Amino acid sequence: MHAPAIPAATLRPVSPLLVAPILPTLLRLSLPNMAAMLATALVAIAETVYVGLLGTAPLAGMALVFPMVMLMQTMSAGAMGGGVSSAVSRALGAGDEQKAEQLALHAVTIGALAGIFFLAVFLAFGTAIYTLLGGRDAALDEALRYSNIIFLGAPAIWLTNTLASVVRGTGNMKVPSATLFLVAAAQVVIGGSLGLGLGPMPKLGMVGVGLGQAIAFSGGTVFLLWFLLAGRGRVTLRLGGLRLRREMFYDILKVGAVACLSPVQTVLTVLILTRLIASFGTEALAGYGIGSRLEFLLIPITFAIGVACVPLVGMAIGAGDVARARRVAWTGGLLSAVIVGAVGTAVAVMPDLWAMRFTDDPAVLASARAYLIWSGPGYVFFGLGLCLYFASQGAGKVLGPVLAGTLRLAVVALGGWWLASTGAPQWSMFALVGVAMAAFGIAAAAAVWFVPWGRPTR
Repeated sequence: MHAPAIPAATLRPVSPLLVAPILPTLLRLSLPNMAAMLATALVAIAETVYVGLLGTAPLAGMALVFPMVMLMQTMSAGAMGGGVSSAVSRALGAGDEQKAEQLALHAVTIGALAGIFFLAVFLAFGTAIYTLLGGRDAALDEALRYSNIIFLGAPAIWLTNTLASVVRGTGNMKVPSATLFLVAAAQVVIGGSLGLGLGPMPKLGMVGVGLGQAIAFSGGTVFLLWFLLAGRGRVTLRLGGLRLRREMFYDILKVGAVACLSPVQTVLTVLILTRLIASFGTEALAGYGIGSRLEFLLIPITFAIGVACVPLVGMAIGAGDVARARRVAWTGGLLSAVIVGAVGTAVAVMPDLWAMRFTDDPAVLASARAYLIWSGPGYVFFGLGLCLYFASQGAGKVLGPVLAGTLRLAVVALGGWWLASTGAPQWSMFALVGVAMAAFGIAAAAAVWFVPWGRPTR
């Protein structure tokens, strides 16, 4: 007897993300993300340059607003965005394209509501928030001019990053990366032109700089909405005929809401370190700023690899191939650790490669060198832990890496308090940064190693 033939129409094609070699696929998916994230990082540098041309008060005002903008960006793109990509990719891995489309609609709803929440909070309480951060007089006025426009555009920022995450969840990295690259370029051109009054443009100062970001992200939202509504991607966004359901929100929020704790912890860690190191004087703080700026340029590398891990892990989990999902996580984590760790080792051995690009002041250089020498060895753990955080989002098991971030915050807060109370030297604070990174990376790796990611069904 012969087994009955299976009709060709019932066979579902297997996604290449479920069978392709892991490392080459990871590299292919990471490179577009890396270009987009580096462009985004360069926006911050470009804005600092032309805001500096506006004067000291605008520069100080921007410094007050920057942590809040970064918090919103990392929440919408990396935390909640990871939850969106994870849910969509797990649905596609299980072969449920209808559920993936439903999740896309729920993701857009979450992004819109989150953007409106940020808009309302910072328009209502911006003055209190920036006063608490130390803003006053002209700096506070400039901060509010900039912040009010930036957060009027908060729904567009959230929607652009949310829609990009939906597309990433299908395994398509080129479209969201190209969109964010163009958004970054438009932000620099529009913000610089309106801020400084270049050519026929009016000189609007900080209002113009904020408009650059709001207009650029509004354009990104319009394009990605068109892309998904027109059925250009693997998932089509359908605004009508679908009912909002609690279990769909839960599928996204069980990862995204928990992951949102991570950016909050990161901002708190930076604020605590800044306060502790400021006690050693202006030169120490300036040196810390030069050293820590390198981390902001390394984060896009880890982010690019980590975001590429999310759909690879998510689809494997959805398909029941837990072993492949874990191999993806460890491959991405080790790749990130090697790249970021190599940079950390280089600056620890030769700190002037980085430090002398920003200053020739002997006291500031000494502080920057000390920071890089003592914190550089911790970069390898930072790269490992941050990438595993993203991979865990794909598996829907992000709590462990988030708690690893809590451990890092606790090491900095408690260790810094003890060092400050005992009159420890400046270098010990910088060594504490490296120890905290090591604690984060080891704890995140332990979470991935010991926490079950589900039972295999393949």
